[in-house]
Amino acid sequence: MRWMKWSLAAVLLLAATAQADEAAPLPKLRIDPARVAVAGLSSGAYMATQAQLAYPEVFHGVALVAGGPYGCAGGQLNVALGSCMKGTPPPDADALAARAEQRAKAGEIGPLAAMAHARVYLLHGRADALVAPAVAEAGAAFYRKLRDSVPGLKGMQVVDDGGRDFAHNLPVAASGDDCGQSVSPYLGHCGFDAAGAIFAHLYGPPPRAAASAKGELRSFDQNALRPGGADAFLADSGYLYLPPDCAAGKSCGLLVALHGCKQNAEAVGEAFVRDAGFNRWADAYGVAVLYPQTRASFAPLNPQACWDWWGYSGTNYDTRQGAQLRWLVGAVRAIEK
Repeated sequence: MRWMKWSLAAVLLLAATAQADEAAPLPKLRIDPARVAVAGLSSGAYMATQAQLAYPEVFHGVALVAGGPYGCAGGQLNVALGSCMKGTPPPDADALAARAEQRAKAGEIGPLAAMAHARVYLLHGRADALVAPAVAEAGAAFYRKLRDSVPGLKGMQVVDDGGRDFAHNLPVAASGDDCGQSVSPYLGHCGFDAAGAIFAHLYGPPPRAAASAKGELRSFDQNALRPGGADAFLADSGYLYLPPDCAAGKSCGLLVALHGCKQNAEAVGEAFVRDAGFNRWADAYGVAVLYPQTRASFAPLNPQACWDWWGYSGTNYDTRQGAQLRWLVGAVRAIEK
């Protein structure tokens, strides 16, 4: 009997500990809808352009680091690994833009007219051996084609920043010896602050950034946001960086920052969400940063925890019905007051 009492006490203690460790829901913030944008590296860049094209009325700016044009893979992994990464052959930006127009008319993606004042920033390194510079150039050509062919999009800003020598990584302000390499956690110490450049292109001229972030990095329950209960193939927990002004109830923007393959928290810990450079700029601009996290799996086949830009989550992965895209929009809606 005494042993049973101790066992019951142990079970209750473990249950209480588990509840304490559960990630909290996202907080409600005063988000300015006009200041919601999305950025990503590699597979995160492909997901970012999918998010903007599927929901242009939500994501008014996009920053793509080492990514290619929307719709590139066409639901085929072999195309993703070939044309959309190695650039053999290079993606046909004109054909992909025409296809995007057709999909918008069919309602598969959002109304392209909502991109009338969108800001688009494309950053890629000349030393990138994983996603060829020609692929990233096709991404820029895709947006320029839309701007020139779709009525009402002449005001869309497209900036192609491809003249820097860095490998397949996200450059950070500090200097080091890994800028020309693509090694975990894929933050290249290049002496170039990519996060600062992303904020400047998406949110305007830069204010003075603090030397370090002063806000709070919180974890949150990603499963609570499953669209209609559907599995979006994400980790149990994600992260939200909350600048002091946003926490104080002031109006703020929102940047959804998408990691690359093998760059999720399970693989690199909190390196991306703390050290990529976004948080200190978030303080300066008054922008909360949402860091969703994927999970690795073998069924469906996604062992490197990439975002879905070739169809492992379903054939509608890059449309308004895609599970991960619906999750992203749901997360934005959950934060907005």
